[in-house]
Amino acid sequence: MEIELIKANDPFDGSSRRRIERLRVAAYCRVSTDDEDQIKSYNSMIRHYTDLIQSNKEYIFAGVYADRAITGTKVDKREEFQRLIQDCMDGKIDLIIAKSIPRFARNTLDTLKYVRMLKERNIAVYFEVEKINTLKDGEFLMTILSSVAQQEVENTSAYVKKGLKMKMKRGELVGFQGCLGYDYDVNTKSISINEEGAKTVRYIFDRYVAGAGSTMIARELNEQGILTIKGNPWVSSSVMGIINNEKYKGDILLGKTFTVDPISKRRLDNLGEEDRYYIHNHHEGIVSEETFDRAQEIRNRRNGGRKHNVTPGKREKFSRQYAFSCMLECGFCGASLSRRRWHSNSKYKKTIWQCVKSTKNGKRFCPDSKGIPEQVIEEAFIESYRMLCKDNRDVLDEFLRRVEKTLGENSIPEQITALDKNISKIQAKRKVLLDKYLKGIVSQDIYEETDIGLKKDFTNEKAKLEYLQQQLDDETSLQRRVSDFKKALSENEVLEEFDRGIFESIIEKVIVGGFDEDGNKDPYKITFIYKTGLKNEIGNAKERFDKSKKMGDKTKELCSHIADELKGVCSFVSDNTCGDGCSFVPTKTR
Repeated sequence: MEIELIKANDPFDGSSRRRIERLRVAAYCRVSTDDEDQIKSYNSMIRHYTDLIQSNKEYIFAGVYADRAITGTKVDKREEFQRLIQDCMDGKIDLIIAKSIPRFARNTLDTLKYVRMLKERNIAVYFEVEKINTLKDGEFLMTILSSVAQQEVENTSAYVKKGLKMKMKRGELVGFQGCLGYDYDVNTKSISINEEGAKTVRYIFDRYVAGAGSTMIARELNEQGILTIKGNPWVSSSVMGIINNEKYKGDILLGKTFTVDPISKRRLDNLGEEDRYYIHNHHEGIVSEETFDRAQEIRNRRNGGRKHNVTPGKREKFSRQYAFSCMLECGFCGASLSRRRWHSNSKYKKTIWQCVKSTKNGKRFCPDSKGIPEQVIEEAFIESYRMLCKDNRDVLDEFLRRVEKTLGENSIPEQITALDKNISKIQAKRKVLLDKYLKGIVSQDIYEETDIGLKKDFTNEKAKLEYLQQQLDDETSLQRRVSDFKKALSENEVLEEFDRGIFESIIEKVIVGGFDEDGNKDPYKITFIYKTGLKNEIGNAKERFDKSKKMGDKTKELCSHIADELKGVCSFVSDNTCGDGCSFVPTKTR
């Protein structure tokens, strides 16, 4: 037996058919910043690889793909890198030359992913510094070196974070991108008031404190032709960005955001995950501390406290997927209740609502709360609704009459009319004064002094008018809520099953848990707070529900038994309908 060895063709040893079919070679290079030294390096790399490939007779120059001022941790941001990979997938390139693994990618997973992708198409990547050819050499060494490159990034990120925190601790301004009303001096690293922008800031705070909403303020600024610092039209969120910024009272909060990791570079609002530094009296404020604090009080009142006293590290979510979402409050600790599923994969599955402080932080943080079945809350609402419509209907009607009477006796419209007249008179006086000044009847100093007083009166009256209009809007909303409440009661006096629409139209909040009349803890006590201000308590709701359910089951069994015995006669039936939910339809009643 004779064995003959037929050697394989090595596409990179310059033998066999590759001597005829030259390799199409491209180079990839990258620099992470745009400083002068790196730009020089960038340009020299392009020249170097162009000359290197074109001078080799066995290579066909397929181009140099170069990314400038782009990080190597995220490949999706590197347009030239993505174009290189796409050209490889299209069969335009046989070999890629890169200076080193970190220049190719600083993320180990990305390095392995693209090297393997190219290897499947018989495309090699050659790293000059490490002298690794991905078609010839195994992945072990490349994986180690790539991991070292990634670790280097993580170490650098840790050093940068530490340096920034030290600067914050010393009170130095870090990460300031500029804001309306302030100029930033790069050399002294200080900020000073820009009067042109400061006028807009003061206007926003004055209008907001006077009672105007953020949408109204944005509309007024756009009508005046005033743009944001970025040159965009104003919207509600940009107005609230001014209101929420502590810099306008002279303070600075450093560390508002943080980077999750140096690979993804994802940034999040800092809700306690990292240290923050609050610097008092850092610079001259545009508005007074009293004005700023007043604006925050109004903001907290308007958003219902949803963004107030946020637990460190907790990210607020607002959802109304279910009827009870954001409506249930723990009567023991004040936290919200979240929806959970018990035994979801068995026949005993049950939907319950439970205190989030107890479920997320541990039972010891709210030991008195219990998981309450969703159906119990629904049945409790039905009972509360029936009590309100029947047992307490006279009390409810009297309450609604008083509210409507108070709203009817309201003098705000008359006050608004009077203020409108005063404002018109002030405007008329200013016009007459201006005419006299232009005709030379009044001297300039008298004109300016008088006009300043009239302008001040005009501003004060205008602020009062805005405040009263806000109050009137609130009362109009209350009138609408009372009207909706009465409509819901009149149209749905008999409620046989839970109706989300009715629940949401008349209920403001539900408190689960509390104390009974003797001071004993009752985790199943449910208090419904109606939008009109009325409260209705259902004590030990779960026990009531369980008893009602047992009675209903017994009734059904008894009805069925009687039906069998009397051949279609149900003793519990009235008007051909069983009041306890029996599904049997009788043919005869007695």
